[in-house]
Amino acid sequence: MSKTILVTGPDLDPAASQVVADHGYQTVHTPAYADSAVISEFMRKTGAVGIVSRMGRVDAEVMDASPQLKVISKHGVGVDNIDIQAAAARGIPVLVATGANAVSVAEHAIALLLAAVKRILPLDSGLRAGRWEKPGFSGREIAGSTMGLMGMGAIAQATGRIGKGLGLKLIGYDPYAPDSAFEALGATRCATFEDMLTQTHILSLHCPLTDKTRGILNADALARMPAGGYVINTARGGLIDEAALVASIQSGHLAGAGLDTFAVEPPAPDHPFFAVPEIILTPHIGGVTRQAGARVGVDAVRGIFQILDGQLIAPERIINRKLLEASQASLASVEK
Repeated sequence: MSKTILVTGPDLDPAASQVVADHGYQTVHTPAYADSAVISEFMRKTGAVGIVSRMGRVDAEVMDASPQLKVISKHGVGVDNIDIQAAAARGIPVLVATGANAVSVAEHAIALLLAAVKRILPLDSGLRAGRWEKPGFSGREIAGSTMGLMGMGAIAQATGRIGKGLGLKLIGYDPYAPDSAFEALGATRCATFEDMLTQTHILSLHCPLTDKTRGILNADALARMPAGGYVINTARGGLIDEAALVASIQSGHLAGAGLDTFAVEPPAPDHPFFAVPEIILTPHIGGVTRQAGARVGVDAVRGIFQILDGQLIAPERIINRKLLEASQASLASVEK
């Protein structure tokens, strides 16, 4: 068996690399945002038995090119770049590093919020251009506003805790989270996404991208938010109808947005977001801090070795666990 772990991306924290070395393995890296064909070729050449998924799509093509593949471990929690159904059909568990980057992403969500609401970037640009824009300026205080959390996972909870410290009232919607998650945060649970929107001055997205959530923040949803609201997205760009968001801001209904992620990454040079100064943009780096990188990287590779060594692993870390169980049950039924 090959002693190689493939990392789909050019970087892995030194602490994680050390864990790999301590197990007698080596890492091989693909270029950033390699396509399936390139990743497949790397798998064929290296015989890697595990993948740390960072950039690029790990789909059925990749899995079929690497019958030796035993486990895929996401460097984070968003698995929309991994075909988890194809993995389950081939008996490959897909792991996530739950909560490891929560603090970093939450801090970035709040940074985007403050930059957008306080108009930091245009004021900075104006001052550097020789304009003193204090006369006639009227800012906005966020204390007392309501923050709606779409999702109630570790990142949403960390964001809520910081927001609460800034004086924000918290509400949220997550049909899968227990009541205890809302209670621990002091957030009011909303019965529906639409109900939450009507009360939300600042919407912060923290849910996975699925067939059900793709484009969930569309023109109708945005229209339900109170006038002058903001959208913050550190989750997945595909949650938002991007054209609808631009239209809502340009019409004056929403005041702005802070976005760390896009439907297609990297976005095209002529993406409409670039022409809207009320939108603050960053290149999907909310969780890219030294501290989070170490935690996520170590969690990702440790999970791989737990699977390879036949050790127990927390069930919630196997994102396709139910699909695996269903696939195994189906196979057993056929064999009978």
